[in-house]
Amino acid sequence: MDLRHLKYFIAVAEEKNIGRAAVRLHISQPPLTRQIQQLEDELGVRLFIRTPRGVELTSTGELFLEEARNIHSLIEQATERTQLAGRGKLGRLDIATFGSGILDTIPKLLLAFRKNYPDVKVVLHTMNKNEQIEALLQRRISLGFNRLLTPTPGIASELVTNESLLLAINKNDPLSKASEVSLQSLADHPFILFPTGSRPSFIDKTVGLCQQAGFTPQVSQEVEDVVTAISLVASGFGICLVSETTSVLAFPGVVYRPLAHLPENAHIDLSCIFRADDGSPLLAAFLNEIRNFRESPGKRYP
Repeated sequence: MDLRHLKYFIAVAEEKNIGRAAVRLHISQPPLTRQIQQLEDELGVRLFIRTPRGVELTSTGELFLEEARNIHSLIEQATERTQLAGRGKLGRLDIATFGSGILDTIPKLLLAFRKNYPDVKVVLHTMNKNEQIEALLQRRISLGFNRLLTPTPGIASELVTNESLLLAINKNDPLSKASEVSLQSLADHPFILFPTGSRPSFIDKTVGLCQQAGFTPQVSQEVEDVVTAISLVASGFGICLVSETTSVLAFPGVVYRPLAHLPENAHIDLSCIFRADDGSPLLAAFLNEIRNFRESPGKRYP
Protein backbone atom coordinates (compact mmCIF):
# COMPACT_ATOMS: atom_id res chain seq x y z
CA MET A 1 0.00 0.00 0.00
CA ASP A 2 1.31 3.42 -0.96
CA LEU A 3 1.55 5.71 2.07
CA ARG A 4 0.01 8.45 -0.04
CA HIS A 5 -3.18 6.41 -0.08
CA LEU A 6 -3.44 6.79 3.70
CA LYS A 7 -2.84 10.54 3.50
CA TYR A 8 -5.46 10.92 0.78
CA PHE A 9 -7.95 8.69 2.56
CA ILE A 10 -7.64 10.63 5.83
CA ALA A 11 -8.16 13.94 4.03
CA VAL A 12 -11.28 12.72 2.22
CA ALA A 13 -12.67 11.14 5.41
CA GLU A 14 -12.17 14.33 7.40
CA GLU A 15 -13.45 16.70 4.69
CA LYS A 16 -16.30 14.36 3.65
CA ASN A 17 -15.95 15.82 0.19
CA ILE A 18 -13.59 14.90 -2.66
CA GLY A 19 -13.33 18.46 -3.92
CA ARG A 20 -12.47 20.00 -0.55
CA ALA A 21 -9.97 17.21 0.15
CA ALA A 22 -8.31 17.87 -3.25
CA VAL A 23 -7.91 21.54 -2.38
CA ARG A 24 -6.45 20.61 1.01
CA LEU A 25 -3.99 18.22 -0.64
CA HIS A 26 -3.11 20.64 -3.47
CA ILE A 27 -4.05 18.14 -6.19
CA SER A 28 -6.87 18.02 -8.69
CA GLN A 29 -10.05 16.06 -8.02
CA PRO A 30 -9.87 13.28 -10.68
CA PRO A 31 -6.48 11.89 -9.52
CA LEU A 32 -7.71 11.94 -5.92
CA THR A 33 -10.83 10.01 -6.89
CA ARG A 34 -8.68 7.42 -8.68
CA GLN A 35 -6.41 7.08 -5.62
CA ILE A 36 -9.39 6.38 -3.35
CA GLN A 37 -10.78 3.83 -5.82
CA GLN A 38 -7.38 2.12 -6.01
CA LEU A 39 -7.27 1.95 -2.20
CA GLU A 40 -10.73 0.39 -2.03
CA ASP A 41 -9.81 -2.09 -4.77
CA GLU A 42 -6.61 -3.02 -2.93
CA LEU A 43 -8.44 -3.55 0.36
CA GLY A 44 -11.41 -5.23 -1.29
CA VAL A 45 -13.93 -3.18 0.72
CA ARG A 46 -16.07 -0.08 0.38
CA LEU A 47 -14.69 2.78 2.46
CA PHE A 48 -17.09 5.52 1.36
CA ILE A 49 -20.72 5.90 0.39
CA ARG A 50 -21.21 8.60 -2.22
CA THR A 51 -23.90 11.15 -1.32
CA PRO A 52 -25.26 14.27 -3.05
CA ARG A 53 -23.19 16.42 -0.71
CA GLY A 54 -20.00 14.39 -0.89
CA VAL A 55 -19.05 11.13 0.82
CA GLU A 56 -19.72 9.36 4.10
CA LEU A 57 -17.63 6.65 5.69
CA THR A 58 -18.96 3.10 5.81
CA SER A 59 -18.58 1.21 9.09
CA THR A 60 -15.52 -0.43 7.56
CA GLY A 61 -14.24 3.00 6.58
CA GLU A 62 -14.68 4.23 10.17
CA LEU A 63 -12.48 1.39 11.41
CA PHE A 64 -9.90 1.99 8.70
CA LEU A 65 -9.80 5.72 9.52
CA GLU A 66 -8.79 4.93 13.11
CA GLU A 67 -6.05 2.59 11.93
CA ALA A 68 -4.89 5.00 9.22
CA ARG A 69 -4.55 7.81 11.76
CA ASN A 70 -2.53 5.53 14.05
CA ILE A 71 -0.23 4.55 11.19
CA HIS A 72 0.14 8.17 10.07
CA SER A 73 0.97 9.22 13.63
CA LEU A 74 3.61 6.49 13.93
CA ILE A 75 5.17 7.57 10.65
CA GLU A 76 5.31 11.18 11.82
CA GLN A 77 6.90 10.09 15.10
CA ALA A 78 9.43 7.91 13.30
CA THR A 79 10.28 10.76 10.94
CA GLU A 80 10.69 13.22 13.79
CA ARG A 81 12.80 10.83 15.87
CA THR A 82 15.00 10.03 12.88
CA GLN A 83 15.52 13.73 12.20
CA LEU A 84 16.32 14.33 15.88
CA ALA A 85 18.83 11.47 15.84
CA GLY A 86 20.39 12.94 12.70
CA ARG A 87 20.90 16.20 14.58
CA GLY A 88 22.37 14.42 17.61
CA LYS A 89 19.29 15.11 19.74
CA LEU A 90 18.11 11.53 20.23
CA GLY A 91 19.78 8.23 20.98
CA ARG A 92 22.04 6.68 23.61
CA LEU A 93 25.53 7.56 24.78
CA ASP A 94 27.52 5.01 26.77
CA ILE A 95 30.13 6.99 28.71
CA ALA A 96 33.01 5.58 30.77
CA THR A 97 34.50 7.50 33.69
CA PHE A 98 37.29 6.97 36.16
CA GLY A 99 38.99 9.03 38.84
CA SER A 100 38.42 12.46 40.30
CA GLY A 101 36.70 13.93 37.24
CA ILE A 102 33.46 12.24 38.27
CA LEU A 103 33.50 14.20 41.54
CA ASP A 104 32.62 17.53 39.99
CA THR A 105 33.54 18.41 36.41
CA ILE A 106 31.98 15.46 34.56
CA PRO A 107 28.60 15.62 36.39
CA LYS A 108 28.34 19.33 35.60
CA LEU A 109 29.19 18.71 31.96
CA LEU A 110 26.62 15.89 31.76
CA LEU A 111 24.00 18.11 33.37
CA ALA A 112 24.65 20.86 30.79
CA PHE A 113 24.35 18.27 28.00
CA ARG A 114 21.11 16.85 29.41
CA LYS A 115 19.53 20.31 29.53
CA ASN A 116 20.21 20.80 25.82
CA TYR A 117 19.54 17.19 24.76
CA PRO A 118 16.86 15.85 27.13
CA ASP A 119 15.90 12.96 24.84
CA VAL A 120 19.39 11.44 24.77
CA LYS A 121 19.85 8.54 27.18
CA VAL A 122 23.22 8.68 28.97
CA VAL A 123 24.52 5.45 30.51
CA LEU A 124 27.62 5.65 32.74
CA HIS A 125 30.24 2.93 33.17
CA THR A 126 33.25 2.81 35.51
CA MET A 127 36.41 1.81 33.61
CA ASN A 128 40.10 2.58 33.93
CA LYS A 129 42.09 3.95 31.00
CA ASN A 130 42.99 0.62 29.39
CA GLU A 131 39.44 -0.68 29.81
CA GLN A 132 38.05 2.47 28.20
CA ILE A 133 40.29 2.16 25.16
CA GLU A 134 39.43 -1.52 24.73
CA ALA A 135 35.71 -0.79 25.08
CA LEU A 136 35.93 2.05 22.55
CA LEU A 137 37.69 -0.12 19.99
CA GLN A 138 35.09 -2.85 20.55
CA ARG A 139 32.30 -0.22 20.21
CA ARG A 140 30.88 -1.02 23.64
CA ILE A 141 31.05 2.62 24.73
CA SER A 142 30.71 5.92 22.88
CA LEU A 143 33.32 7.90 24.78
CA GLY A 144 35.33 8.00 27.98
CA PHE A 145 36.91 10.49 30.35
CA ASN A 146 40.46 10.14 31.59
CA ARG A 147 43.75 11.90 32.26
CA LEU A 148 47.37 11.77 31.08
CA LEU A 149 46.61 10.20 27.73
CA THR A 150 49.17 8.82 25.32
CA PRO A 151 48.57 8.55 21.54
CA THR A 152 46.63 5.40 20.67
CA PRO A 153 45.84 4.29 17.08
CA GLY A 154 42.16 4.78 16.31
CA ILE A 155 41.51 6.93 19.40
CA ALA A 156 41.04 10.71 19.35
CA SER A 157 40.64 13.07 22.28
CA GLU A 158 39.10 16.41 23.22
CA LEU A 159 40.44 18.42 26.16
CA VAL A 160 37.82 19.20 28.79
CA THR A 161 39.90 21.15 31.27
CA ASN A 162 43.35 21.63 32.78
CA GLU A 163 43.32 21.71 36.56
CA SER A 164 45.75 23.03 39.11
CA LEU A 165 47.28 20.67 41.66
CA LEU A 166 46.63 20.85 45.38
CA LEU A 167 48.17 19.21 48.42
CA ALA A 168 45.84 17.06 50.52
CA ILE A 169 47.25 17.03 54.05
CA ASN A 170 46.08 16.08 57.52
CA LYS A 171 45.03 19.15 59.53
CA ASN A 172 47.32 18.08 62.39
CA ASP A 173 50.41 18.44 60.21
CA PRO A 174 52.18 21.78 60.86
CA LEU A 175 52.38 22.41 57.10
CA SER A 176 48.58 22.49 56.94
CA LYS A 177 48.66 25.90 58.66
CA ALA A 178 50.53 27.48 55.73
CA SER A 179 48.57 29.36 53.05
CA GLU A 180 50.59 27.54 50.38
CA VAL A 181 53.21 24.78 50.44
CA SER A 182 56.29 24.19 48.31
CA LEU A 183 57.06 20.74 46.96
CA GLN A 184 60.56 20.90 48.45
CA SER A 185 59.07 21.10 51.94
CA LEU A 186 57.39 17.71 51.39
CA ALA A 187 60.58 15.72 50.92
CA ASP A 188 60.35 14.10 54.37
CA HIS A 189 56.61 13.37 54.21
CA PRO A 190 55.20 9.95 53.32
CA PHE A 191 53.25 10.10 50.04
CA ILE A 192 50.06 8.26 49.14
CA LEU A 193 50.01 7.64 45.38
CA PHE A 194 47.09 6.78 43.08
CA PRO A 195 45.81 5.26 40.89
CA THR A 196 47.50 1.90 40.48
CA GLY A 197 47.02 0.15 37.15
CA SER A 198 47.14 1.92 33.79
CA ARG A 199 50.27 3.92 32.99
CA PRO A 200 51.10 6.70 32.55
CA SER A 201 49.03 7.71 35.54
CA PHE A 202 48.85 10.36 38.20
CA ILE A 203 51.49 8.36 40.09
CA ASP A 204 53.99 9.15 37.33
CA LYS A 205 52.94 12.80 37.40
CA THR A 206 53.47 13.07 41.16
CA VAL A 207 56.83 11.30 41.12
CA GLY A 208 58.02 13.39 38.19
CA LEU A 209 57.13 16.68 39.89
CA CYS A 210 58.86 15.62 43.11
CA GLN A 211 61.99 14.68 41.18
CA GLN A 212 61.91 18.06 39.44
CA ALA A 213 61.82 19.59 42.94
CA GLY A 214 64.98 17.66 43.85
CA PHE A 215 63.77 14.57 45.71
CA THR A 216 62.17 11.17 45.23
CA PRO A 217 58.97 10.83 47.25
CA GLN A 218 58.79 8.42 50.17
CA VAL A 219 55.86 6.22 49.24
CA SER A 220 53.61 5.17 52.10
CA GLN A 221 50.83 3.55 50.04
CA GLU A 222 49.74 3.07 46.43
CA VAL A 223 45.96 2.81 46.13
CA GLU A 224 43.43 2.41 43.34
CA ASP A 225 41.49 5.66 43.57
CA VAL A 226 41.42 9.17 44.95
CA VAL A 227 38.70 8.50 47.53
CA THR A 228 40.85 5.81 49.18
CA ALA A 229 43.85 8.13 49.04
CA ILE A 230 42.02 10.97 50.80
CA SER A 231 40.63 8.61 53.44
CA LEU A 232 44.21 7.55 54.22
CA VAL A 233 45.27 11.19 54.48
CA ALA A 234 42.41 11.67 56.96
CA SER A 235 43.76 8.74 58.99
CA GLY A 236 47.29 10.16 59.08
CA PHE A 237 48.99 7.76 56.67
CA GLY A 238 50.57 10.54 54.64
CA ILE A 239 49.95 13.28 52.09
CA CYS A 240 48.99 13.25 48.43
CA LEU A 241 48.85 15.55 45.46
CA VAL A 242 45.41 15.84 43.92
CA SER A 243 43.59 17.69 41.16
CA GLU A 244 41.70 20.84 42.06
CA THR A 245 38.42 18.99 41.58
CA THR A 246 39.26 16.62 44.43
CA SER A 247 38.83 19.42 46.96
CA VAL A 248 35.06 18.76 46.86
CA LEU A 249 35.83 15.67 48.98
CA ALA A 250 35.34 17.10 52.46
CA PHE A 251 36.84 14.38 54.66
CA PRO A 252 37.13 15.17 58.38
CA GLY A 253 40.73 15.98 59.22
CA VAL A 254 41.81 16.75 55.64
CA VAL A 255 42.65 20.21 54.29
CA TYR A 256 43.74 21.24 50.81
CA ARG A 257 46.53 23.72 50.22
CA PRO A 258 47.85 25.32 47.01
CA LEU A 259 51.36 24.40 45.93
CA ALA A 260 53.91 27.20 45.53
CA HIS A 261 56.47 27.70 42.77
CA LEU A 262 55.25 24.86 40.58
CA PRO A 263 56.74 24.35 37.09
CA GLU A 264 54.63 25.06 34.01
CA ASN A 265 53.82 21.37 33.56
CA ALA A 266 52.25 21.13 37.02
CA HIS A 267 48.68 20.87 35.78
CA ILE A 268 46.54 17.81 35.25
CA ASP A 269 44.35 17.44 32.18
CA LEU A 270 40.91 15.88 31.91
CA SER A 271 40.08 14.75 28.39
CA CYS A 272 37.31 12.97 26.54
CA ILE A 273 38.42 10.06 24.36
CA PHE A 274 36.45 8.57 21.48
CA ARG A 275 36.90 6.56 18.28
CA ALA A 276 38.58 8.67 15.62
CA ASP A 277 36.28 7.25 12.93
CA ASP A 278 33.03 7.87 14.84
CA GLY A 279 31.06 10.32 12.74
CA SER A 280 27.78 10.05 14.62
CA PRO A 281 25.80 13.28 15.07
CA LEU A 282 25.28 12.35 18.73
CA LEU A 283 29.01 12.26 19.45
CA ALA A 284 29.47 15.52 17.51
CA ALA A 285 26.79 17.15 19.67
CA PHE A 286 28.50 15.99 22.85
CA LEU A 287 31.92 17.20 21.70
CA ASN A 288 30.38 20.57 20.89
CA GLU A 289 28.99 20.68 24.42
CA ILE A 290 32.49 19.99 25.77
CA ARG A 291 33.89 22.90 23.73
CA ASN A 292 31.21 25.23 25.02
CA PHE A 293 31.91 24.03 28.54
CA ARG A 294 35.66 24.53 28.17
CA GLU A 295 35.35 27.97 26.59
CA SER A 296 32.84 29.31 29.11
CA PRO A 297 34.51 28.81 32.51
CA GLY A 298 32.07 31.16 34.18
CA LYS A 299 29.24 28.76 33.35
CA ARG A 300 30.97 25.62 34.61
CA TYR A 301 30.50 26.05 38.30
CA PRO A 302 27.12 27.60 39.04
